[in-house]
Amino acid sequence: MSTQSTLLKQRRFLPYFVTQALGAFNDNVYKNVLLILVAFTAPGALGVSTDLFINLAAGLFILPFFLFSAFAGELADKYEKSRFIRVVKLVEIGIMSLAALAFLFESYLVLLFLLFLMGTQSAFFGPVKYALLPQTLKPEELVPGNALVETGTFLAILLGTIVAGMIANLPNAQLIAAMAIVAFAVMGYLSARAIPPANAGNPDLRIRFSLRQQMKTTLGIAKRDKVVLQSIMGISWFWFLGASYLTQFPNYAKLHLGGNEASVSFLLTLFSVGIAIGSLLCDKLSAHRIEPGIVPIGSLGLTVFGAHLLFSTPDVPPQTDTFLAFISEPSLWWVFADLVFIGIFGGIFIVPLYALMQSRSKEIERSQVIAANNIYNALFMVSSAILAIVLLGVVGLSIPVFFCILAGLNLLVALYAGKQVPLFALRFVIWFLSHSFYRVKHKNLANIPSEGGALLVCNHVSYVDALLLAGACPRPIRFVMDEDYYHLPVLNYFFRAAKVIPIKLTSGSIRCALKEIKKQLSDGEIVCIFPEGHLTPDGEMQPFKRGIGLILKQTPVPVVPMALQGLWGSYFSREGGRALLKLPCRFWSKVTVSAGNAVPPQDASCATLFEEVKQLRGNVR
Repeated sequence: MSTQSTLLKQRRFLPYFVTQALGAFNDNVYKNVLLILVAFTAPGALGVSTDLFINLAAGLFILPFFLFSAFAGELADKYEKSRFIRVVKLVEIGIMSLAALAFLFESYLVLLFLLFLMGTQSAFFGPVKYALLPQTLKPEELVPGNALVETGTFLAILLGTIVAGMIANLPNAQLIAAMAIVAFAVMGYLSARAIPPANAGNPDLRIRFSLRQQMKTTLGIAKRDKVVLQSIMGISWFWFLGASYLTQFPNYAKLHLGGNEASVSFLLTLFSVGIAIGSLLCDKLSAHRIEPGIVPIGSLGLTVFGAHLLFSTPDVPPQTDTFLAFISEPSLWWVFADLVFIGIFGGIFIVPLYALMQSRSKEIERSQVIAANNIYNALFMVSSAILAIVLLGVVGLSIPVFFCILAGLNLLVALYAGKQVPLFALRFVIWFLSHSFYRVKHKNLANIPSEGGALLVCNHVSYVDALLLAGACPRPIRFVMDEDYYHLPVLNYFFRAAKVIPIKLTSGSIRCALKEIKKQLSDGEIVCIFPEGHLTPDGEMQPFKRGIGLILKQTPVPVVPMALQGLWGSYFSREGGRALLKLPCRFWSKVTVSAGNAVPPQDASCATLFEEVKQLRGNVR
């Protein structure tokens, strides 16, 4: 059973998941019903122009995130979180009850003010929503939990938009909308009542309401940890892109794709479903752990498919009279595929960032960090609107060109992200490549210490042994490698990025390598050596060399025996001839990476470790 399905069956997660999904759903039902009704209401009935009303609505919903997020973050850190959520959901019932009356009396300016209050309620819910996860989930559940939250949020937004359109087209739209928004608010409160208690992060926090000072303090807290701040900037950039795409969908569908209102909903569906798929896929690709290396991959995908929209958009909009004709139009299929993949890579991009931000934040100020994230998110979304106005309205660019410019800007983000986490990005690429060639199974990798220095020793079967170990281990590994291979052209760049330790059988080289190994182990890193010293010529293990003793004499750390099974006979082994100089005879074969119990340094002799690794390997070569 997957971690995700397990979480959805547990009280510590399911009520919270339902509560946040219902909140996102109800926000979009209310907001979109209001905007659709306004769009088809005579300007005289509003007292202001329709365009002004719609722009005011968009601004008033975002404004509370600037004004109140910092205050909300402090409250969420000070008080017990499940109770705080219930209070926020009760406020939602009150706001929606007033909105129901306003719908019945068609008081659109009152509904506009209540939209501001709904934005305020969402601003107070935001910090506690994400701060709750690290308190209720285990570390290995944080990524799958965030994947489910993003999936639920975007699907709720999609469903809320669709339901709003259905309600707005009914004869008694105002009455049905009034009943619906109150009913969904009550359902959200009832689900919140089932959320288990979650202790306050900082019950002694002193709060004094001051918008300017609280915002300054909150943003200052987020800047203390560089990784947290970078995660926040990455999340905010995602919302910048998302807002840019979603805002342009109506005109893009109408002007360039020959679509109608239903076509816009279809584009939103493709994008939202892509986000959901990408979020769940991210969890699987990262093996349920926080994997920063997947972020540049997600960003690169956003660039590729965002730029491709320029080329997949038809030069002349096709004539499609019906929705079925629209989705059946062959010239639009690449556009549909691009939007799905933009969503998929967006999900891959965003989930690790949320998990990283939550895990790196201190518990006593985690809600305030998330409040800072919400402030930056709002700022970036407003900036996206300004950029669109300038490029589309003032400069006069087309929407496909605008999408291509966004992809170019995102390329800079991808390069920056790759530069910040080169080792993690390289690790993820290694994992992906190794799991593409082999069906890799992991056994007892929890025996590798989660922190502190440790030495891994493993049998040496093929030239991809290090790749398989690097992709399997939950922590980065510093490998010891023959110096001749280390200096190979092109590959040397990757070896240096992975902080490989070169060694050669000369006294000077051995001395330098031992010094570097000591430094890495003392710094709490994982170092791996292949004590046989070379690839096995016959599939059987060769005697271990005495380097283990020299390492442990300098730096006594736990030694974890590792074993690789199933690689003998592969293209990268020496079976049937020299490795890499023979025809491949099998593909996607089964390989097992096993870890034994850690051996204390005082008991870790060459003979003992040889027997440990041999027993782990068994009869499978």
